[in-house]
Amino acid sequence: METSLHRQLKLHYAPSEEATEVNLGDFRIDAISESNELIEIQHASLGALRDKTRKLLRSRKLEVRIVKPIVARKRLTTLTEKDGEVKRTRLSPKHGEIIDFFDDMVHFSSVFPKKRLTLEIVLIESEEIRVDREARRWKRKNYKCLDQCLVGVMESVELRTNADLLNLLPVEDLPQPFDTAELASAMQRPRWFAQKVAYCLRHTGAAKLAGKRSRSQLYRIPRPRKKKPASLAG
Repeated sequence: METSLHRQLKLHYAPSEEATEVNLGDFRIDAISESNELIEIQHASLGALRDKTRKLLRSRKLEVRIVKPIVARKRLTTLTEKDGEVKRTRLSPKHGEIIDFFDDMVHFSSVFPKKRLTLEIVLIESEEIRVDREARRWKRKNYKCLDQCLVGVMESVELRTNADLLNLLPVEDLPQPFDTAELASAMQRPRWFAQKVAYCLRHTGAAKLAGKRSRSQLYRIPRPRKKKPASLAG
């Protein structure tokens, strides 16, 4: 069932409700902007949109924007019952960050970058509405989620090129070449996460393989090519 959060985000990008859930050929599009850009809001894995995105981009006329929401702050509100009164409320200890995007980007790196494709990472504040379960079963949560709601959009970042991916990272703190241990240290993240980031950088062309150091694969960020100065007419 669609959440309030998904509906609210569609209306955040569409000029009206009539511009949401639009049929386009064999596809159903979340929203269409005033400039006729196709908007897909993906809470789940980006990998689920790989084939759909490729097919939409085959038309030279279509501009596609994939919106990836990341919850930076979440309020947990528990009701006495469905449509009941508030029993308790608290902030979730989990805090998402822009860089968390790479955890999902590994499933979309074969599609990005492409002409007419924009990835937008959106940091949001949300509210999760819950009710307690009377009896908890093994491996089942002790609550039931009723709905997710948008409280506000805190920050957004647009990605169109592999250089935009590098702008999400502390590239200036990396040696050249670097391995995933050095990348993890620069990001202050676990090495398994750095390995995902390195995979994304390699498969989008933002970084190149640069040999090995012992058993560690090395990566290098290519220097941007300098444009040749235009020749002066004699």
